Amino acid sequence: MSKVKNKNSKPLYVKIIRYMWLAFILGLAGFVLFVVSVNANFLGLFGEMPEFESLENPDSELASELYSADGVLLGKYFRENRTPVTYNELSPNIINALIATEDVRFEDHSGIDPRALGRVFVKSILLMQKNAGGGSTLSQQTAKNLFKTRSGDSQGLLSKVPILNMVIIKTKEWIVATKLESAYTKDEILTMYLNTSDFGSNAFGIKTAAKTFFNKDTRDLNILESATLVGLLKAPSYYSPVYNAENSTRRRNTVMAQMKKVDLISQSQFDSLSATPMALEYQVESHNEGLATYFREVVKADLLQWTKENLQPDGSNYDLFGDGLKIYTTIDSRLQKYAEESVQEHMSELQKKFEEEMGDRDPWIDNRRRVIPNFIENAVKRTQAYRNLKARYGDNTDSIEYKLNEKKKMKVFSYEGNIDTLMSTMDSMRYYKKFLQTGFVSMDPHSGHIKAWVGGTNHSHFKYDHVKQGKRQPGSTFKPFVYAAAIENGYGPCYTVIDQPVEINVPNQPTWRPNNADGKFTYERMTIRSAMSQSVNSITAYMMKKLSPEVVVETAKRIGITSELEAVPALALGTVDVSIMEMVGAFSTFVNKGEHITPIYIDRIEDKNGNVLHQFIPRKRPAMSEEHAYIMVYMLRGGTEEEGGTSQGLPWSIRDEGNEIGGKTGTTQNASDGWYMGITKDLVSGVWVGGDDRAIHFRSWINGQGSRTARPIWSKYMSKVYEDTSLGITKGPFPKPERPISIEIDCSKYDLETEEYQEFDYDATSTDF
Repeated sequence: MSKVKNKNSKPLYVKIIRYMWLAFILGLAGFVLFVVSVNANFLGLFGEMPEFESLENPDSELASELYSADGVLLGKYFRENRTPVTYNELSPNIINALIATEDVRFEDHSGIDPRALGRVFVKSILLMQKNAGGGSTLSQQTAKNLFKTRSGDSQGLLSKVPILNMVIIKTKEWIVATKLESAYTKDEILTMYLNTSDFGSNAFGIKTAAKTFFNKDTRDLNILESATLVGLLKAPSYYSPVYNAENSTRRRNTVMAQMKKVDLISQSQFDSLSATPMALEYQVESHNEGLATYFREVVKADLLQWTKENLQPDGSNYDLFGDGLKIYTTIDSRLQKYAEESVQEHMSELQKKFEEEMGDRDPWIDNRRRVIPNFIENAVKRTQAYRNLKARYGDNTDSIEYKLNEKKKMKVFSYEGNIDTLMSTMDSMRYYKKFLQTGFVSMDPHSGHIKAWVGGTNHSHFKYDHVKQGKRQPGSTFKPFVYAAAIENGYGPCYTVIDQPVEINVPNQPTWRPNNADGKFTYERMTIRSAMSQSVNSITAYMMKKLSPEVVVETAKRIGITSELEAVPALALGTVDVSIMEMVGAFSTFVNKGEHITPIYIDRIEDKNGNVLHQFIPRKRPAMSEEHAYIMVYMLRGGTEEEGGTSQGLPWSIRDEGNEIGGKTGTTQNASDGWYMGITKDLVSGVWVGGDDRAIHFRSWINGQGSRTARPIWSKYMSKVYEDTSLGITKGPFPKPERPISIEIDCSKYDLETEEYQEFDYDATSTDF
């Protein structure tokens, strides 16, 4: 009996197809559920996804930029050196190279490229080929750059499973990529990708990369340069044109081959370009390079304080190194350049003279010109290197001494360029201590704006700022404050005093008997204008005797000195420490018709979108009458106009055309400090020169005086300034007050030999105050 066939049974192939459909539907449903779960971070298993608001306002670290008043970028503050560009700023060459290499169907997909994924699946997974390439689109790579999809912060509990971890990451990038595609245009996504990519050499973003490797703007990149930069995206270190030139050339040619493949360049172009060697202008941006290096560091400290004291709308503090702030300063890049050139030119020559005078002798000497014993040994104990060794070896002085004298490779500073050498810590300390240092600052006296700032000779090797951070005795540059007090108390420029020894006796204090700089007294009568112009100590001391130290302190404080001043007679000769900044601010009071303006060097701070966050307003206050201020300008002009004036050495090229210049030199005891303060109708500038240690100075007082160490910097600077007509800084007289001066200041119109101008009650040794 034959078996009866079951009419309900289905052929096997039908069952297979049915099961395949079922598996497909279940797989698709499972995939959709997986994607939804990843997007929602179900039970915290997959890690956080960026919020929609974040997609509309993607947050990447942007360097804050410091600009001069004339729009020149002075420097940046950053963790990642990144400055964004717009699509219109991109060269077509960089766009073509990027799309041809990274995502040839970029314009055709919506964030995910199915063909690329299929290629990866077949070649990488089924055929196990290692050169199948990646399946990530530019949109996915942008998502990875912007939202750190592979960082620890975006990982969930399932991220610890090795293969599943990568699946989750890729899924997140797919999701974000599609959202980016819906929120932005293709041009915007491509620009975001280039702005957020790491090109190595601390260059984040295409703008910084173009500047770092080729010193070019992004719109000016040619095909070779564009191909090189796109090649870096695969592996910035391995394909670095600086450190791995062969790898870089090979990768560059691969990029151009891709461009040829999609007809973006011709075969002849490829053949020619691929054989062309790469020309780099490589310069990694450094805080030690460029204009105004000392100034940038001082501003950074101020800005960090500002970020602590000012909050964003969400209540968080601003981040100087990541928020892309734009800081506009008062510095003029042209004046800054001339100031730095002047410092470099003069200090290199002055250092040679110092070394010639020094010979084989050490320059650290005491008041008797004897070398100070153990000077370097004591100095090294104040360094971080010594403190580190002390922490490591404790009281084991032999080990510390051995390490301090251990030779090692280092680069040391010289004015001709850095020198590669072998030196120990002690050797380098001895070497660097022999360099003279300087500080220079220039200010617009009418606005209070600092226009140029040079804090030292070389920021790479000498970090200390001598403009605002450093304070030294001003010597005779303090004398104008004594004479300002005299003018305010009724003594005119033509008041006469005899150049003879003066004693000031203060109860419970030693008698003060100052000598003149040359140790001699002429016993001749001279006007106080002539005395100030020649920097005669005895007459300044006499005026201090007439006025009292308390009056001089009050005057100096009111005019602009902010440092602590001790009311002692010797203050007349500048025995207190002050900064160049406050001296320039105080001298500007004379030029600014008696109104004191606190020096200012930051104009405003903007956010990355150009919104003004803080506008800095100069603080002004009346300090002396316009008439008295003008008389003090006339007194200071005596340096160039009076016979024997200490500014007579200024070149005629800056004194011609009716130009009026006021100036005052200053030199402290043993020539430890040389100063020059110079005023014109448009600028007030100050210079200090000396050793970082007061014991380091010229052995000859003549060689170390301010007219030789400091004044030449001011002279060179003003010569360069007047030669540049684009600055609008011109020669000419100081403006006179609108109201006539109440006294005659032209001493030639007086008969100074009459009794009216004689002092009969003068007692040089009387007890005072």
